[in-house]
Amino acid sequence: MQSRTHQTGALAGLIAMTMLTNQPIPNGATVLVALIANVVGSLLPDLDQAGNRLWDLLPGGNVIGKVFRNLFLSHRTISHSLLGFGIAYLINDWIIRMIFNGELVNSQIVLGSLLIGYGSHIFLDFLTEEGVPLLFPIKWKFRIFRINSGGWVENWIIFPLLVVAIIWMLFFKTKTL
Repeated sequence: MQSRTHQTGALAGLIAMTMLTNQPIPNGATVLVALIANVVGSLLPDLDQAGNRLWDLLPGGNVIGKVFRNLFLSHRTISHSLLGFGIAYLINDWIIRMIFNGELVNSQIVLGSLLIGYGSHIFLDFLTEEGVPLLFPIKWKFRIFRINSGGWVENWIIFPLLVVAIIWMLFFKTKTL
């Protein structure tokens, strides 16, 4: 899937989870950081690609990305697995706790938002031709459909459905709560 589809899917997942848990809306700083964390989480599994959008945000990121990519075996290996999800949880939990002290920004909400983005990325790639190795290091790849990343199904069906879902949740579903 393309990065815009991953980002949109992550936002849809975050809104849905927020609505399902029926938690009070946190302060503005937490909301802002959680939204950023959600977008970052949606792109984290693709750090194994030098062309990942996250590398574009760093000075010299493309060079760093090419070096970092060598730490992974190839695209869609550990970073797209349950093991990778667990490692991402541990690393980001530590990083987020170090950055945010909990007084201004709720670190647990930020971490949850990042993990929703990460999980939505894996789920959306679960729909693609290539599938995902959920049980890495076992090489089995799991998939539901065989959608080509960047193809017409993604661009004309999946992405628009995610946008419609976000609009529906924000403007119609919130009025019934």
